[in-house]
Amino acid sequence: MVEPQPFVNDRDLAGSGQRRAVVIGGSLAGLLAARVLADHADSVTIVERDRFPQGPRSRAGVPQDRHTHVMLESGQQALETLLPGICAEMSEEGSPRVGLPNDLVAWQSGRWNRRTAATSHILTGTRPLTEWVVRRRVLADARIKVLEHTEVMGLLGNAARVRGVRIRERGPDAARRDGVALDAELVVDASGRASHAPDWLAALGAEPPRQETLETGLAYATRLYRRQPGAPEFPYGGIHFLPNPGQQRTGLLLPAEDGLWTVLLAGLRGSEPPTDEAGFEDFAGLLPHPVLRDWLRTAEPASPVHGFRNTANIRRRYDLPGRRPAGFLATGEALCSFNPTYGQGMSVAALSALALRDALNGQGGTPTTLRVQRALSGAARQAWEIATGADRKMPGARGSATRSTLLDRPADWYLGRVQRRSCGDPRVGAAFRKVLALSAPTTSLFAPAIARAVLFGPEPPAPAEPPARLE
Repeated sequence: MVEPQPFVNDRDLAGSGQRRAVVIGGSLAGLLAARVLADHADSVTIVERDRFPQGPRSRAGVPQDRHTHVMLESGQQALETLLPGICAEMSEEGSPRVGLPNDLVAWQSGRWNRRTAATSHILTGTRPLTEWVVRRRVLADARIKVLEHTEVMGLLGNAARVRGVRIRERGPDAARRDGVALDAELVVDASGRASHAPDWLAALGAEPPRQETLETGLAYATRLYRRQPGAPEFPYGGIHFLPNPGQQRTGLLLPAEDGLWTVLLAGLRGSEPPTDEAGFEDFAGLLPHPVLRDWLRTAEPASPVHGFRNTANIRRRYDLPGRRPAGFLATGEALCSFNPTYGQGMSVAALSALALRDALNGQGGTPTTLRVQRALSGAARQAWEIATGADRKMPGARGSATRSTLLDRPADWYLGRVQRRSCGDPRVGAAFRKVLALSAPTTSLFAPAIARAVLFGPEPPAPAEPPARLE
């Protein structure tokens, strides 16, 4: 990779009088990247294929936004740093705040978690609501503009430096248009897991990134519900059946805004949930306990059943050395996308924007393209290791990232003990949840007090039935 001078003080900008940045994609990762770049550029342009809805509504460019989403505690903290007060705005718009483990009864490895005091919280509003609240804040900045209903055709520049993008307005005759140039000193790809950037880089004579994949064939289906008037009191704030190699079906019930609840059902290859009404509810009856199926019988459907199958873990290694141009970065799912069952995507988008801010401010050295890209890749690393570490053990897992090392075996054995003890030991459970929430490094699970409990302590008792009350 050819190393530029810092983006914020690049010699190539000396004659232009302006520093211009382009962000490809206006989803959460793109919006937050634009917010950061606005402090380093004279203008930031987001190029978005869709027309943004006026309010918290689904859009075609985010096919997974009809499914259950959560914002982990680490993502909330990153959002607050970038957009102070944003989590309060989400709550004001109706996004519920669910405490773990007190509100959410969770089944894992044949046991239920104890319902002790919350040590972590998640926001469970729908993806359209979260994106709308963030979009409203970001686009209020006059330095940021959006080209809606516009697609990027390719990159401008050469193998040494990217100098913008070629764009065209979408429409029935778009294929006949050559497009126009949109010049920029920095281009950030936030176009999602279907990114075309590897092909665009190859067209410039540059080296596309190596790609790592791991997929389990997971498919999932989601439906919105409302509680029926006069339904029996529901003692839980949500229900979660976590997957493991011996349990290939997953279920999740969480509250959303406006009195709605989302129900997500998932299964590995060969155990996929159906998307018809009767089949969806029958699938819930195949989970290890009838609590979710019983809940469905007290609720009224508020949407069709929506299915989704594009669930592979994909990592593009832009952080590795290669003949790639200065002035180009990848973030969000264009860089690293995860099996959605782990609920990490939105939080990693926020953490990546925070990493972009810190890198451009010079933390870690002069903000060259490679250093900034490595910071972005580092922000996604723990989520990648959690998702692929769990998926690698699933039956039928495929892809280049399925290979394990000799060090993985003792680590997997130890983390298996952590997971089982987290159900009944509040201290181990709190540490485990912080790691899953990306609020603490995985190494924190090896701290002396946790290691003693995991290695030498007896396996603590855990409830055999979903506990109806907080301890």
